[in-house]
Amino acid sequence: MKKETFASYRQFYHDQLMNDCIPFWTGSDLLDKENGGYITSVDKEGKSYNNDKSVWFQGRCLWTFSALQNRYGENPLWKEYAEAGVDFLNEKCVDTDGRMFFTVTQDGKPLRKRRYMFSESFYVISMAEYGLATGNKEAIKKAEECFELMLSIYHDAKSDPFKITPKSYAETRSDRASAVPMVLVSSAQVLRRCDPEKAEYYTAVAQEMVDAIINYHFKPEFKCVLECVGPNGEFIDNPAGRCINPGHSMENSWFLMNQAIYTGDKELLEKALTILDWHLEWGWDKQYGGFIYFTDVKGRPCEQLEWDMKLWWVHNEALIATLLAYKLTGDKKYWDWFEKIHVWAFGHFADKENGEWYGYLHKDGTVSHTQKGSMWKGPFHHPRCLMNCEMILSWLENDTEPTSLL
Repeated sequence: MKKETFASYRQFYHDQLMNDCIPFWTGSDLLDKENGGYITSVDKEGKSYNNDKSVWFQGRCLWTFSALQNRYGENPLWKEYAEAGVDFLNEKCVDTDGRMFFTVTQDGKPLRKRRYMFSESFYVISMAEYGLATGNKEAIKKAEECFELMLSIYHDAKSDPFKITPKSYAETRSDRASAVPMVLVSSAQVLRRCDPEKAEYYTAVAQEMVDAIINYHFKPEFKCVLECVGPNGEFIDNPAGRCINPGHSMENSWFLMNQAIYTGDKELLEKALTILDWHLEWGWDKQYGGFIYFTDVKGRPCEQLEWDMKLWWVHNEALIATLLAYKLTGDKKYWDWFEKIHVWAFGHFADKENGEWYGYLHKDGTVSHTQKGSMWKGPFHHPRCLMNCEMILSWLENDTEPTSLL
């Protein structure tokens, strides 16, 4: 592959980040100047249609505007947007028990709280990234304290699943979800970069979570990673137990590749590539193109009514994973996948009139929801994808060794 090709793609991803994605969000109703924090539920033009706030996105937005500064240098506008999230997160989004809310009102009154720890995971990565960007050691300390809370919940759940599993009766049927070690491994890798003095500790924790994913969810007999399994990795023959989420698995694959880059673990790299190979095939829609949201390992009906929709974040993760796989292996099949996904994703999700990406498409690739943001979509997966792809393409262009993406 010619360096000119890598350079052209690198410039494209840089321009999409700086001239399309981030300007859409900074020109939108995202920043709540009165109350602090972020409003992510915006229409295709960036106007708010729901002022309630996703706590996930208070963390995710803070991460994005902090990461921009860590990767591209200090910028007064990005700094303003990052600063808006810190106090709101700390003052309005943390309950008295240290756990975080799921949604709050515009001025920060609690609306919903969930048992799982995803709000906490985004708090961890955001405060760590912000602490690195600003030199604020107190922010990194808060990130690390919250991470230890997450770890204690994870370890305690082995004896008391009610501490982490929502809406279930653990005494009737216990299970484990791959998303839990997934957010812990990624959070540990971010903390490792942001607090290098504790790199050995966070590498060990990340490895513990990698082992959980591989030992319990990695299923060569089915050629997939199962989202939900029994306490010891047992197959559960119901819709939840048969569920494959190609987007999660491809995201997990590059988290594991990232760990293999750091540790030099070739066996882990091979398993990460195997996960990617499996789920490229499970997810790709051979009729219309793009990746479906869910599928069933036995070909049975999915419970999720949106199972065959095409979601933005799945394609963001697939772009990162295939491009990183190409950099690490030189195998042209991954470059071919990257280009195929690139053409389909930018050809279907991108709003050429207003900027950014739509989030939700029908099976045939037509737009289902015209909003650009919701309680689930905001400036995180897409800008992270653009930043990471630009970085990987720079490695390819300059023939440099890869470093951490998280």
